[in-house]
This record gives sequence, C-alpha cells and structure tokens, in this order.
Amino acid sequence: MVADVQSQPAPSNANFASPKHIPVPEYTAQSTPAEVAAGLKLAGGVIVRGILSRDAIERMERDIRPHPEADIPWEAGNDFFPPSTRRAFGLAGKSDTAAIELVGNTLYQAVCRQFLTTKAYNWYGDRNEINVSLSQVNNTIAFSVRPGDSFNQPLHRDDDIHYPDRQRVEAYPERTNSRECGIGFFVAGTRTTKANGATRFIPGSHLEATEQPPDEAFAQFAELGVGDGFIMLSSCYHGSSANTTKDEERLLFSCFMTRGYLRQEENQYIAVPVERAKQLPVRIQKLLGYTISEPMLGWVEYKDPRVLLDASAPRVAHGKGHAEEEVEE
Repeated sequence: MVADVQSQPAPSNANFASPKHIPVPEYTAQSTPAEVAAGLKLAGGVIVRGILSRDAIERMERDIRPHPEADIPWEAGNDFFPPSTRRAFGLAGKSDTAAIELVGNTLYQAVCRQFLTTKAYNWYGDRNEINVSLSQVNNTIAFSVRPGDSFNQPLHRDDDIHYPDRQRVEAYPERTNSRECGIGFFVAGTRTTKANGATRFIPGSHLEATEQPPDEAFAQFAELGVGDGFIMLSSCYHGSSANTTKDEERLLFSCFMTRGYLRQEENQYIAVPVERAKQLPVRIQKLLGYTISEPMLGWVEYKDPRVLLDASAPRVAHGKGHAEEEVEE
C-alpha cells in the first residue's frame, strides 16, 4: 500500500474515469456501520444526518470558540487557507464533548475499525501469533470559514502525507481494510451550503490511481445542517470552498483517523496536554495514541505508553494480545 518512492505524476489531460454523477449516499445516526461502509466503498464520502445533537454542537462550540478567535491568520497569497479563515487544533484537549462525542463517536469509530484495522500473523519461534493494529487519531481541527477574502482550496487528498501507492480499481476491494490510510469526519456547527463554502469532493475518486490528478468538473458539495456529519475516505479528492456570502460563517468540527502504525499528522502527545489526557476516558486515551500497535510498536521502557497517564499500565511482550479481543471480525 505504501510506496518506497513517489510515482511519476500523470499528464494534466489524463482521463478521469469516475462517473460525473455518483449519488452521495445519506444515512442517519441510527444507521449501521456496515451500511455506512457500503456507501463509502461506493462513493468515497457519505452524509450522516443528525450524527451529533444540537446540544453537543452548542457545548463543543462554547468550549472551542475562544481558540479560533485567537488564531493567527495565514498570510495573504497562500493557496490553502485565506487570511479570514480561523482554526482551532488539538480539540480533545480543549473540549470533553469534542473528545467523547466527536473523536469517540460510536458510528464513526466503528466504520474506522472496518477500514483501518490491520491484522497480521507473525512467527515468534514456533508460535504463529496474531497481531492487531487499531486506528488512532490523525488530526483534529475546527474551521471557521468567513466571507471576505475566501477562495476555493485546491482539490487534494489528505492521505498524501502517508505516501500511498494505489492502482485504479473498477470497484472497491472485497477486503475493506486493504486500501485506506485514513478516514475523515466533518460535523457542521452551522448550516453548511455551497454559498458559504461547503466542502466539495469528487465521489469515486477513491477508486482512482494515486497518480490521477483531480478534475473540478466532477466535484460535488457536502451541504449539511447543524449536527450533520460528512464521513470521507482520505483517498478522496476534496477541498474547502469559497464563502461567497456577505455575513455567514461556516463552522466545522473535524477529526481524521489513521492506521495505528503510521505517524500522526497532528502530534497528539503535544497537542493534548498530558494532564488533560489523564482526565479523559481510557477509550479516548487509546484513540489519541496511548496504546501499543501490536506486537510492540510505541512502548516506553517496554511498557504500554499509557504508563505516562497510568502507572499501572502493563509491560509489552510478544503474544500478549492487547487488541485482539477488541477487533470485530
């Protein structure tokens, strides 16, 4: 899945094979992980209506709002964030609601398990051991996209940080966990429309080869109501859009997960203060990266890295199977 060297870029006139009008599947918070996973395999992105309550959105905004207001704007002339856009990072360190209901959202995490859990059998002497690597947080960001100098962010894939080397496929592989480096989760804090900068993405682009450039002609907009979610494979081309309104803010809360053995895009051990991490549920601590990627990746003095948060964390060793019981077959 990961290449030793980057592939040569395709010519700019290469044919983009995805159909122009793949319908974007829609679900509800009561939908099953299998249903959402099926939609992701088809389109690369799905909308989940009402995945967070209005109360949760209000609590999260109340906790996080001071941080984008204090954010330093990017300089004019960059092509990623206009100066008017403000951000907040390390959300699990700033809001219990963000940690538990955004990062720890049950449906989102169940979907991530299907796509991002890695299992391997390795020989250790005469034992053929199963090892399991569960997914971890890649980054958490809140975006406040405001009118004024707003522009369309170039279409891009968020998994380019992990050097994927994918070939084009006609349909998603039967093995759900065989192709992705990450999955994103965006939740609307305000009504999100094409006019105020809704995320545009290319349905079907997750089936294309790594070398295939994006084509704006295929882009659709993920328009959301407050509390609606957009779940997207990191292999999908997407980008923030221009806020062309006079006075509407687009507020978006996001979390990305990645495989447990890959480097995190946002370093959670620094982004979330240790004293704050100690206060979070163990389940959330593990999602932030305070756990072993089996058999022994990430230890501290041959102990589970949770020893930094809990002195009773166990010693690591081959065959201990910390994660095996947590994996859904």
